[in-house]
Amino acid sequence: MKIPSFAVIICAVYSLLVFGYAVSDLLEADTITYDYERIDEVKKECASVLSSASALRPEFDIVYSLKEELSFVDGDWRQEVGKAPIMPFDNRDVRKNSFDASNPLNLVSFSVKDVDLAHRSRKYLSVGGFLIMGITRDASFERSGFDGKPRFQIWPGNSQLSISFEGIYTESKKNGGERVLCLLGSTILPSREPNPMDPWEWVNVSIPRYDQPPLMQDDQILLILHFPRTFTLTNRVIRGEMRSLNPKSNPKYFDEVQILSQLGKSTKYEFGSGKIVSKACDPYPFQDSLLNGGINVYKGSRFCEILEEVTRYQAFTVVPNWRCNGTDEFCCKLGPYTSGDEIKATDGDFKDVKIYVQNLKCEQKIAQENVSFARVSAVFRAVSPLENQYTAVTRSGASNMTVAAEGVWKSSSGQLCMVGCIGLVDDEGSVCNHRICLYIPISFSIKQRSIALGRFFSINKNNASYFPLSFEKLVQPRELWNHFIASHPYYSYSKIDDAGAILEKNEPFSFGTVIKKSLLQYPKLEDTEAFLVSLSLLSEDLTLQVSGVPDPFPTPKRLPRTVVQLEILSVGPLFGRYWSNGSLAEEENPYHTKAEYTEKQLLLNVSAQLTLTGKAYNNFSALSLEGLYDPHVGKMYLVGCRDVRASWKILFESMDLEAGMDCLVEVVISYPSTTARWLVNPTASISISSKRNEDDPLHFGTIKLQTSPHMYRKQWEDVLSHRAVEGIIRILTLSLAIACILSQMFYIKHNLDSAPYISLVMLGIQALGYSLPLITGAEALFKRKASESYEPSYALENNQWFHITDYAVKLLVMVSFILTLRLCQKVWKSRIRLLTRAPLELHRVPSDRRVLLTTITIHVIGYVIVLIIHSLNTSQRSLLEKTHLISTRNSHVLQGWETLLEEYVGLVQDFFLLPQFIGNFVWQIDCRPLRKLYIIGITTVRLFPHIYDYIRAPARNPYFAEDFEFANQNFDFYTKYGDIAIPVAEIILVIAIYIQQSWNYEKLRQALAVGHCKLLPLGSRMYERIPSQSVEAELVCGVHGNIAQDKERDDAE
Repeated sequence: MKIPSFAVIICAVYSLLVFGYAVSDLLEADTITYDYERIDEVKKECASVLSSASALRPEFDIVYSLKEELSFVDGDWRQEVGKAPIMPFDNRDVRKNSFDASNPLNLVSFSVKDVDLAHRSRKYLSVGGFLIMGITRDASFERSGFDGKPRFQIWPGNSQLSISFEGIYTESKKNGGERVLCLLGSTILPSREPNPMDPWEWVNVSIPRYDQPPLMQDDQILLILHFPRTFTLTNRVIRGEMRSLNPKSNPKYFDEVQILSQLGKSTKYEFGSGKIVSKACDPYPFQDSLLNGGINVYKGSRFCEILEEVTRYQAFTVVPNWRCNGTDEFCCKLGPYTSGDEIKATDGDFKDVKIYVQNLKCEQKIAQENVSFARVSAVFRAVSPLENQYTAVTRSGASNMTVAAEGVWKSSSGQLCMVGCIGLVDDEGSVCNHRICLYIPISFSIKQRSIALGRFFSINKNNASYFPLSFEKLVQPRELWNHFIASHPYYSYSKIDDAGAILEKNEPFSFGTVIKKSLLQYPKLEDTEAFLVSLSLLSEDLTLQVSGVPDPFPTPKRLPRTVVQLEILSVGPLFGRYWSNGSLAEEENPYHTKAEYTEKQLLLNVSAQLTLTGKAYNNFSALSLEGLYDPHVGKMYLVGCRDVRASWKILFESMDLEAGMDCLVEVVISYPSTTARWLVNPTASISISSKRNEDDPLHFGTIKLQTSPHMYRKQWEDVLSHRAVEGIIRILTLSLAIACILSQMFYIKHNLDSAPYISLVMLGIQALGYSLPLITGAEALFKRKASESYEPSYALENNQWFHITDYAVKLLVMVSFILTLRLCQKVWKSRIRLLTRAPLELHRVPSDRRVLLTTITIHVIGYVIVLIIHSLNTSQRSLLEKTHLISTRNSHVLQGWETLLEEYVGLVQDFFLLPQFIGNFVWQIDCRPLRKLYIIGITTVRLFPHIYDYIRAPARNPYFAEDFEFANQNFDFYTKYGDIAIPVAEIILVIAIYIQQSWNYEKLRQALAVGHCKLLPLGSRMYERIPSQSVEAELVCGVHGNIAQDKERDDAE
């Protein structure tokens, strides 16, 4: 009854939890309730707003429009430095004198939560809103605070205050027409100390109470927000002010807070700044050098869709002003932006400085003569290297790091020309002194890898305050499936001859190469697929996203870890990926299947982007690659171009650069074979070398890397087939084990005298080995988990054959376990019967006590030795784990002695005959307790995994610590050496037991004599076998009947 009762309790608790969550969700959904009881108080405080209010326009969907359009996220707020700050900030999240921490951001978000239509007036509507403001250094600013619960929260690096408001919505004709919210709020403010020099003393204590800060209730907060009725280039800013209605002497008083934001996604934008746009874009197109640089740009009818996809939450990289030959101050300026200390610290290379395109509005129409015309508005926000990128994407405040822009795009030129206005824009557009030109290229090369590129110019050419600032976004193959692919982008190869020279230098003729080409296979074009489909599949196989280590493996105090990412841009004529729509797919086989093509013609042109991420390669991060791929040997021979524009101060000393790129780089990438992955570690190797002289400032030492195992697309099927093969082998080996156990049971039936001399410790070890897979779910027999080296796949988890095999293995394991227990029972009963025949001679009945103690002693000593050996190698091994451990989803990483103990259990099972060997000496046997078939068969079952592991591939991933259940090759045993040593020891143990059973104790004692010294003591009569049943029958009356009964019981059993 205990189990059902426990299940009922669990179900009840689960039901309560589900119900509790459901109720809590409902309560949270209904927590924002507004009764508008403060309407008279609102009218009093908002009298100035009501005096200038005009009659409200009738709108059908006013509730929806107010909630969507009168909200903003992550605007800016500031408070003049005074005696009454509104909230504290704890900067203890940053170390003292730290230079890698960004400045905290003052962010504010507002949302309209309720609109009351029942009590509306001619000039106002009652509305309820919620505001959350904070000071944060990272991306943990909670926008989920819109739950209607005012609160204050603080922790190191973050402070947050949420306020609930209710008030009125009005419209005014001031400032060209605006919408105004005047609201009264209530919240829980943090309490200030009386000392104006240190108002937040409770924060600055050594151990502040973040969970229980001193708070005080306040409902005298006035918030006024001004939204433009129509958002334009010169009227797009949301302004607000929040002040306390308490007197300055009141501790709840705080200095006025200024709020600044811009239009959001749901806000309607009006293109009407043609006069200001003409300052930058008349005449159109602007004569930009990019138009004459041999780059073809997009001129199709889906410019807006492509522009939105390219810029959505995507960062543009700022290009250093490497062509600038002015003063350092002039060349280091970040275009129109006012650079802070973080950007100035980059010294003009603008490393990790990003530009985000926000609030993009694009309208495309067809003009005369089928010429497409688009009007575009956007905000270009520059982000410093230390600012959190996630927060930067959502920020909406206007500052000297934002450029509001509006312009036009025409398909005749493909140029998007915009006028840019820095910071806050007035009605006359006096700060709109910048020109922005942006393009979507469709032609790519080793020197042109940008899917979008642009440039800032100063409109005043004669007195430009900065050098034209370029920005770009590198192409990613995963982005080429959208509308952009319809424009038919293409790649122009220009380094194939140079790559051919690298091929000839790195692949001289040898018999090894001939054998390699004839026996091994590498990623190649599929004969059964259409040509473009085959090219696309090949590019997937050649893509690398793995970790890598230096080759040869170094031995410093800390090993460097590198993430290797190789993105294939084009293979042959295919750029990007091919996505068949099922219409006009090519049906003919690829050309490489035709016999008349020579081997040199079968080489494939490839282009790629190689990125190395790691501390060891901070100054060498990305390479543009182009060259040849030889599918016969699985090697790429590539010319690399390294972007050295960040080193603009030394570029004038190097005359052999190509568009600011160092293309004197040779790269060779070797891929693992697709057919020998079970015999050879499937790792790729990468070699990067410079052709420059050592005294050249752009020279770098040769880089050689070996990656972690790389899995090809089709090898997921190999995992399934390999797992199926292992399943079949498990079934066969378990079936052999069951047959051996049954054979031993039949042997005991006909040899009752020898049954008591079978070691119960030996049988217990076997039973333990069979029970562990049933209890823990570990693989039976095979210690190494075949499928956990890789991420679980849907095909692997849902393969029906795998599940059938798994169930069959578990069933056979259970049968083996039950039969082993039955064998234990027979041995135990035989000893009981032996004891009943000689009740006064207990010492002559075999006992496993000494056997158990001896076995435990031996294994404890062995385990201690393993721990000692392991401790000697701990430093190097722990270093490997820290730098290269990549755990899988299903792994459970154990450390230290726990891991070793778990592995040692497998070793104990391998030496299952050790207790029988010890028992044979202790009992001085003169019989054959174990059948030869049982000894050889069970030993073969235990030997087979080691033989299989030895002939199979090495560790599939040397950086995974949990590839094995009881046998981890990264530790001190179960290595390749262990796969040889352990089977040899088991075979020696089998031979020793065979000799023990074939010779009697005295003969064995004579054989183990060295001169006059005997290794074994004199034989004892302690375990001399009791006379056989026939002799007993002659001496004792009535024994025949008992023997017959015993025999009948044995037969029944």
